[in-house]
Parts: sequence; structure tokens; C-alpha cells
Amino acid sequence: MTHSAAGDLHPFADGGDAGLLSPVSASPLVAALTGDRAVVAAILAVESGWAAVLEHAGLAPAGSAAVVASAAEPGRYDVADIARRAQGGGNPVIPLLADLRKNVAALDTAGVGAGKAVHTSLTSQDVLDTALMLLARNTVHAVLADVKGTTTALAYLAGQHADTLCVGRSLTQHSLPYTFGLRAAQWFQGVAAAGRQLEALEFPVQFGGAAGTLAAGTVLTEGAPSTPFTLAGALADQLGLVPAPAPWHTNRLAITSLGHALASVLDAFGKIAADVLFLSRPEVAELAEPREAGRGVSSAMPQKQNPVLSVLVRSAALQAPQLAAQLHVAAANFNDERPDGAWHTEWPALRQLLALALGAAGHARELAEGLQVFPDAMRRNLDLSGPLLLAEGVAAAVAPLLGDQDGRSGKQQLQDVVDRTLQAPPAEQAGTYRKLFRGAVPAVVVSDARLEELLDPASYLGQAAGIANRILAAFPEFDTPTDANGASRG
Repeated sequence: MTHSAAGDLHPFADGGDAGLLSPVSASPLVAALTGDRAVVAAILAVESGWAAVLEHAGLAPAGSAAVVASAAEPGRYDVADIARRAQGGGNPVIPLLADLRKNVAALDTAGVGAGKAVHTSLTSQDVLDTALMLLARNTVHAVLADVKGTTTALAYLAGQHADTLCVGRSLTQHSLPYTFGLRAAQWFQGVAAAGRQLEALEFPVQFGGAAGTLAAGTVLTEGAPSTPFTLAGALADQLGLVPAPAPWHTNRLAITSLGHALASVLDAFGKIAADVLFLSRPEVAELAEPREAGRGVSSAMPQKQNPVLSVLVRSAALQAPQLAAQLHVAAANFNDERPDGAWHTEWPALRQLLALALGAAGHARELAEGLQVFPDAMRRNLDLSGPLLLAEGVAAAVAPLLGDQDGRSGKQQLQDVVDRTLQAPPAEQAGTYRKLFRGAVPAVVVSDARLEELLDPASYLGQAAGIANRILAAFPEFDTPTDANGASRG
């Protein structure tokens, strides 16, 4: 329906989705790799590739592949019209194939019979599943480029801030001294581990025919040196996919593995975004997103600088689990030799996951590469807990030096010091702790100098530096150290 407020134009007159309500994935690259036109192009690439395979095998007339390739130029096709007509057959391959056949007939001016090479022995699921593998492969390659850019930036932060003290937090409260280098290394570990999963994915060609028995392909290859299996392998080579040992019409591990890997990457990005959102709050102010004119603005408050990169990344991370779950729900409900609806629910879920992962990957990379770190604020926040932050370390070092007193162990005596300190106002707790500690532990047992050593946050970092180094060493393919200007340090 046309609304008068919009003039004479239908609100969806262009037939497209620009991502107005999904800003994390609203980019030309995402549209180019995952949009409707990309789906059409992938379907046409499969049909064109199959024609080339058949001609090379002597199963289609010479010259067929060239005609089909010309007819399969994506610009010849009306995406919105195909989408509308797809309702008639339940998938977009059917109307697109009808248009392709018309174009092949029109372009076959030499009369080579190129129409015989179009879709012969295939079924819609062969084409669409293979096309989605093409779409996924191209998108995943782009995601991985940003993943590696992100890990490079995080590895640099981990090295640059190996000794930058901050406070660790558990259940929202201060826990122990920490380093920002270790925090960055842990971010790196999440992204690199998920990236490794993504990099290990295989994108198999689908083949099987109408019911997954290759009956039509068997008839096609009777008396020929080729078999349906060699033709499928040739199609995989033609498209840059991997051959499958058998049809996977109803065994959807290729889809669920892809969904899991994409969701895992978004999980790792989401962890970083959640941390940055908290640490960039004005009352914390340990980090800030990279500044860019016009970004982070408010429609009402001119002073605001919203951390929109983290907001967008987190929005993608929060959507991913449900989309991955949908793929598993579909896989578990693939009844018969082609299911009645489960297959159809995969398409939007998978494509949305691809779009979210690609959009978020670009934002996460920009965030990591431009993240502003404020060590002074980190130290200020670390000091808020005063000596109580070191209570665990003090107890470990001092309790064994104390004998039992009134039936209480050394550890219990030191816990009493902590409990009584917590009753004092926060501003007085540092002095109170030292006074109570000295009352419980005479200088002959622990000198003032030794007490100050124990209360130095840098003295109780455990293996923080070693953990960070082990993390980076565990993922050498994702650790490309750079200097502050992005130049390789290797």
C-alpha cells in the first residue's frame, strides 16, 4: 500500500533491503557478498559451472558452456521478480532457471543446442545448497581477513601493555591485580580460536538429483567414461569447492558447522565489545573507542560520544546464537529425502549469520586497531580497593608465619583483619587495614618493608605475562606482530 506521507512511491519500490534496521551489517561489502544479487549470482555460477563440466565430459554439445556462461550474466536478471515468483515453487532456483533457459535459447544463435547443458540431472537443492556454499566461502574469506586484522591488533596491544597494571573483576567486583596485556591476550585467544574453526571449514559441492540417488546422473553418464561422482568432483574443481563423498541432502553438518563457526566468531567479538562498553564508561574511563567525525553522536545530547562500534558488534553477537540454533533445529527436522520446510528455514538464518559476521568483523577490526588505552585510569581504579585487593596474597605469605591464637589459625586471624577493615568507610580502609594488620602481625614477623612489598599489586600477578605469551604462541597463524603504525615487526 502506498502511504501519502511517502509521496507516490511504494516504500519498497526498489525491491531491496539496505539494512536500515541492521546497521551492523549495512555496508556495500556485506550486500555484495550476502545480498539477494549475490545469491542469484551464486546460483547462476553453479548452473554455468555445471554446463562447463558437462561439455568437457562430452555430455553436452560443444559450445554450450560459452552460451550458458553468457546467459548467466547476473545483470540480466530481475531479482525482485524472481523473489516473487519463487513462491510458486518454494525456492528461487525454479524461476531463475526458467529465465536462464529463455536467455540461453535467445543467445544460442548458432543453434548448438546449449539448452541441453542447463540443469541436466540436477535438482533445485543441488543448485541452491552448492550456491550457498559458494556464498559462504566468499563471505568467510572476507571475515577471516578482518579476523586476522583484529588478532594482529590485539597481539600488539598484548605486547605493548604486558606490564600495564589494571584490576581484575569477578561478579562485578574487584578481584585481583591484573594486566591489560593479559586482557588483550585473552581477547586475542577468543578471536583466534574461533578464527581457526572458521579457517578449517570445508565448503562441499552438493549433488544427488531428485531424491539423492543420482538416478538421473546415472542415466546421463551411461556408456560415458564419466560417472555422476566424477562429474560432481569436476564441478567442485570448477567452483573452487570441495568434493563430497556422497550427497548431503539430509545430513546438514556442512550447514551447522558453518553456523557454529560463525556464531563462535561473533561470541569472541561480543566478549571484546562487552568489555569495552564497560571500560569506556565515564566513571571507569580505562578505554575509549577510536574517534571519527560524526560517529557516536546523539540526536539530542551534543556532548555524547557513544561507543557505537562496540554497540554494533554486541548487537550482532546477541543475535548469532538464535540463528545458529535455527540451523540445528532445521537439521534435526530434515524429514524424508527433502524436508517440508526445514530446508527453507536454513536460508535466511545462514545468510543473516554470514551478514552479521562480516559486518561485525569489520567493526571489531576497526575497534581493535584504534582502541585508546588509558593506563593512569587503570591504576586509579586498581587503587580503589587499596590493600584489600592483595588480601589473598598477603594471607598466602603471612598465615604460615603465625601460630594459632585463641584457637584461630593464622589464616583466620588475617581474615579477621579484612572483615574489620571492611567495616570502615572506603576512604579510611587503607589506613585501617595497615593498623589492624600491624596489631595482628608484629614487625618482628613481617617488617614494614616486607608488608609494602606484599601490598604492591605488581608483586601478585602470578603468571600473567607467561599466560599471555603462551596464548600468542598457541596461534602463530593469527599473530602477526606490528608496531603502533601497523608496520610488520617480523
